Amino acid sequence: MTQDEAKLLVAKRAMEFISDGMRVGLGTGTTATPFIYELGEAVKAGLRIEAIATSEGSAKLAKELGIPLTTFDDTPVLDVVVDGADEIAPGLALIKGGHGAHLREKIVASASKQFIVVADESKVVHKLGKFPLPVEVIQFALPLVTLRLDDLGLNPVLRPSPGGAGPWITDEGNVILDCHCGEIQDPEKTAKEIRNIVGVVEHGLFLGMANLALIAGESGVRELRVGNVLQGPGGTGTSELR
Repeated sequence: MTQDEAKLLVAKRAMEFISDGMRVGLGTGTTATPFIYELGEAVKAGLRIEAIATSEGSAKLAKELGIPLTTFDDTPVLDVVVDGADEIAPGLALIKGGHGAHLREKIVASASKQFIVVADESKVVHKLGKFPLPVEVIQFALPLVTLRLDDLGLNPVLRPSPGGAGPWITDEGNVILDCHCGEIQDPEKTAKEIRNIVGVVEHGLFLGMANLALIAGESGVRELRVGNVLQGPGGTGTSELR
């Protein structure tokens, strides 16, 4: 199974958790995008939902597909958000932000009753940290934040733009430092240390936020949950991730 096939498979599975009248958060990235396409097809077929996107790119795609968009002014609580992850560790601890949208992704996830992660098997790890940890930073504070992250041993590197001309600029006008910190032994401690740095807007550690991960592999899609939670739609394949 190719990665594209896995992403489509898990997108279709995620659609089983969407029903008429829901308010849905739309993720960002190569795994979330197939879900947005599937949702668009369902809307064309008559599904009635409202959505909030986690990036300008996802919002643009949703509009092109005819998915009705709303705002937090009108819809402060979402029923579900479906988004990808760069790493998924025990306890459904995540690293996100490979596509630079982790600030909006965290805001949308925090407003949702259920946060469903969609990924392929390559994203499941025993400990977070092999994937660089993104930290979104106000441009004015970049030199200071870089020094502080260096002091913490997190080895920050300024993320270049996709074209290589200048730094990556987020939808909020900030820059991103990718921290090549290796295995993160204590994610909660690391998250707190980063958030305590003045000038940091948000980091890519998503801890205690996800309810369910749908993981695509050669044998189909399996479900990873935290604790003894009743199995959702889709039949067999539920696993418990502690």
